[in-house]
Amino acid sequence: MLATEVSASPPLPKRTPLHALHLSRGGKMVPFAGYDLPVQYGTGVLKEHLQVRSSAGLFDVSHMGQIALRPKSGRLEDAARALERLVPQDILALAPGRQRYIQFTNEAGGILDDLMVANFGDHLFLVVNAACKAEDEALLKEHLSDVCLVEPLPDRALIALQGPKAEAVLATFDAEISAMKFMDAAPRRLAGLDCFVSRSGYTGEDGFEISVPAENAEGFARALLADNNVLPIGLGARDSLRLEAGLCLYGHDLDPATTPVEGALEWSIQKSRRKGGARPGGFPGANAILNQLEQGAPRRRVGLRPEGRAPVREGVPLFAEETSSQSIGIVTSGGFGPSLNAPVAMGYLPSSLAAPDHLVFAEVRGQRLALRVAPMPFVPNTYKR
Repeated sequence: MLATEVSASPPLPKRTPLHALHLSRGGKMVPFAGYDLPVQYGTGVLKEHLQVRSSAGLFDVSHMGQIALRPKSGRLEDAARALERLVPQDILALAPGRQRYIQFTNEAGGILDDLMVANFGDHLFLVVNAACKAEDEALLKEHLSDVCLVEPLPDRALIALQGPKAEAVLATFDAEISAMKFMDAAPRRLAGLDCFVSRSGYTGEDGFEISVPAENAEGFARALLADNNVLPIGLGARDSLRLEAGLCLYGHDLDPATTPVEGALEWSIQKSRRKGGARPGGFPGANAILNQLEQGAPRRRVGLRPEGRAPVREGVPLFAEETSSQSIGIVTSGGFGPSLNAPVAMGYLPSSLAAPDHLVFAEVRGQRLALRVAPMPFVPNTYKR
C-alpha cells in the first residue's frame, strides 16, 4: 500500500436510544440495516417467539425512519393528493386517526419500499424501512416539496409492544388505549410523554407501535418492561413471528423488480386507484400494475410448507419436479416456525403453479426436498378489529 493510500473500513453501526438497555438486559448485538441491534437475549429466540404469542414482547424498532408530511397550504387533502403521485393506494380516503399500508413504486411497477402512513389530522405521518429511509426522504423531497414540508423525525424512537397482553399493559398508562382498533393511529399522551401510537405491528399479534421522544425512550421502555408480562424481544424472534404471519421483509420478499401484484399485495390497492376508479393511475408504474390487476402477474409470492422437518432458507431455488434441471422460482424467506413446530417459507413461483397444495421441490445441499404451496398467514392473526 502506498503511503498516501488509506484503507477504508466499514462505518460503525449506529446505535438506537435503547442501546444501553439492550446491553443491560444481555442482548446479543449484531449489525442490521446499519444499526447495532439485539438478535436475541438470554432466553433465546424460541422462548422470545412464544412469549409474544402468549403474553407480550417489547421490540426496539427505532432504526425505522419516521417522517412527517405537512401540507404547506394547511389542507391535509393537498398532502394526500401529493402522496398519491408516488403510491398506488388511496390516501385521500384515509380518515383522521387511521393508518394504511402503502408502497412506493418505480416506473416499471417495482416496489422501492413498503411503509405505513397515518392521518394525524393536520399532517401525514410515515414509518419507512431503515435501509430505505435516506432514499425515501430524497424521493419525497424531490416529488412533493412543491406541496409539502418533508420533515424527518430523527429525534424520535420507535417501540413495538406486541402480543395478547399488550393492550392490558399499555392501558395502565392510558385506559383509552383499549378503545383503539387495528390500524387506528393517533397522537397520545403516555407516561407524561407526547407519543404517536398505532395499533399495528409486524408479528400477526395484537399490539402497538409507539413513537416516543428519543431522550425519553429508555425510561419508557423500562417502565413497560417492569410489567411481568413483558420481555424484550430481538431480531431473531421478530423474523420468525413475521414469517409465520406471512408478512414481507423488504429487500428479501419485496424489491424494485417485484410489483405489488407479484408480491400478493393487491389487497392494499383500493378500487379508487384502479381502472374505472375515481382516480385511476397517476403513480409510477401504473400501467404495469393496473394491467396485472386485471390480467394477473406472471409470478406470485406464495406460502410454502416443507414436507419434512428441515428448514428451507432464503435463496434456495425451486423446481417443478424432483428431477427437473430448470429452476422455476426461489425461496425469499424461510426458517422454523416455533408456533407450528414446523418449518415455513415464502417464495415466488409462476402463477400457474401458485395454487394451494401444489407440490414443488427445493434443492438443499444437493438434495431435493418437497414443499407444498400453502395459504398465508401460517398462524392466524389476532388483530383487534
